[in-house]
Amino acid sequence: QVQLVESGGGLVQTGGSLRLSCAASGSIFSIGPMAWYRQGPGKPRELVARIRSSLSTNYADSVKGRFTISSDNAKNTVYLQMTSVKPEDTAVYYCNALISSASGLNNFWGQGTQVAVSS
Repeated sequence: QVQLVESGGGLVQTGGSLRLSCAASGSIFSIGPMAWYRQGPGKPRELVARIRSSLSTNYADSVKGRFTISSDNAKNTVYLQMTSVKPEDTAVYYCNALISSASGLNNFWGQGTQVAVSS
């Protein structure tokens, strides 16, 4: 019953901001690293940002300085704060997390949320 539920996607103008949220739910024992991926039209899926702890994050070069990943352990939630967005950021964004549950340690994906950046 482990699920990753995303929210916050939508349409935003170039230069604007948007915050994506992803909350893990279900019978969870613990959560490891969490990440955001994205897949634009006709493009392969790529890693956007990953967080292991507040002191351990990394970003794709294309979003470095513009996006910020953070997490709230108490809420089992990871966020992606997107600022100064560009049309190139248009993509389906997917939440990803390593989760320990009754089924063992597995990699889970969210359903994906569309982000569209208008010119």
